[in-house]
Amino acid sequence: MSGKAFIQAKIYWAPLSYVQITSVSAAVGLSPPSDATIAEITVEAQAIRYRDDGTNPTATVGMPVAAGNSFQYAGDLSTIKFIEQTAGAILNISYYK
Repeated sequence: MSGKAFIQAKIYWAPLSYVQITSVSAAVGLSPPSDATIAEITVEAQAIRYRDDGTNPTATVGMPVAAGNSFQYAGDLSTIKFIEQTAGAILNISYYK
């Protein structure tokens, strides 16, 4: 090494709340706490699609996420919307700041 220091920042998320969404047959958005900046989203039972550009997803258009997968979303939490690809999808969402 050339003698330069390297500092790695540790990021801690403070948990705020949890919600389960079981009705995803029509496009649905989030209702996060006002101070939430990150959502941890887990897809259960059936695949979903989402869009975060202000347009509702459909069962065939949007970013696909297979059942059993989780992802973090740190964009504008009021713009992301979800819809199931097949009946029975469940979303488990934890909010953090």
